[in-house]
Amino acid sequence: MSGILRRARKGAFAVRRGVRRAVGRLRGAPRLTWSLRISAPAGPAGDVWGDVYYAEDLAAALRRLGQEVYVDRLEQRIRPVARLRDDVVLQLTGLHRPELVPGAVNVIWVISHPECRDVEELRRFDLRYAASGRWAARIAAEDGVAVRALPQATAPGRFTPRRSGDELASDVLFVGKTRRVFRPIVRDAVAVGADLTIYGDGWGDFIDPSHVAAEFLDNARVPDAYRGARIVLNDHWREMAEEGFLSNRLFDAVAAGARVVSDPVESKDADFGGAVRFAATQEELAALLDPAEPGWPDDARMREIAADVAARHSFDRRAETLLADVLAVRGRRGGA
Repeated sequence: MSGILRRARKGAFAVRRGVRRAVGRLRGAPRLTWSLRISAPAGPAGDVWGDVYYAEDLAAALRRLGQEVYVDRLEQRIRPVARLRDDVVLQLTGLHRPELVPGAVNVIWVISHPECRDVEELRRFDLRYAASGRWAARIAAEDGVAVRALPQATAPGRFTPRRSGDELASDVLFVGKTRRVFRPIVRDAVAVGADLTIYGDGWGDFIDPSHVAAEFLDNARVPDAYRGARIVLNDHWREMAEEGFLSNRLFDAVAAGARVVSDPVESKDADFGGAVRFAATQEELAALLDPAEPGWPDDARMREIAADVAARHSFDRRAETLLADVLAVRGRRGGA
């Protein structure tokens, strides 16, 4: 076994041991009622929003720690008992302005659209997190508001390099909607002649429909698509890239064992071990999509990288952080 492989396995083991200890400490925590609030609308229109999948994965992780968790979409609150009080309200912020709930521990986790947040809004929360260490440090330095860096996450139970036998084969893959614009990573892939497969709607207005495998890909099938692709493409909202917010797709795709080419984003919040590479120009993209490109990790190393990302950046790890911090706030308030 190579030295690199031994060190990678030793590191992954240490992470798993730390996780087991943390979970052991938190399993005896009081059962709190959580509201995870997201910007997705109620009903079928919101069912396919990425925020919904993200919140449901986080909710499942919190439930594994003994918590009672509800996902509340925009202007929606459904409880078995209408008067049930929320002990914790966690705003997974996007485009809409969050509202505080009196008496609860109010938490904000800025995972996207940092341009929509303002400092006075942040000050009102008991706990503040951001999926960009760079942005969190800037807010603290410029405005004196403490924001803890907490990157986005993945669900290793689904996003795993372990093959299902039902992979969706492709050469260069992009999963996502147009957002009503010709997303640059897709535009450039078409321009350099990539053998491109897309799952997502609205693309007929921009590219040859032959590239579109389907206008919708069920979330349960996304890991099979990532595993079946030679290269997965990723991009960011401009404001997220500028502020160092890493896309959730990076965590999911790498945990599934995929090699990813992304638009540039300056961030030190996650180490993808060479499984993610960045292209700022069409020339750089063409070079990275070339099957002869020598810089990619081999399959054995990709499995190690996937295991490391799964261990360090799972929703279970994020849930442990959130619960521990919420309990500390309640302890300072004198709550159980």
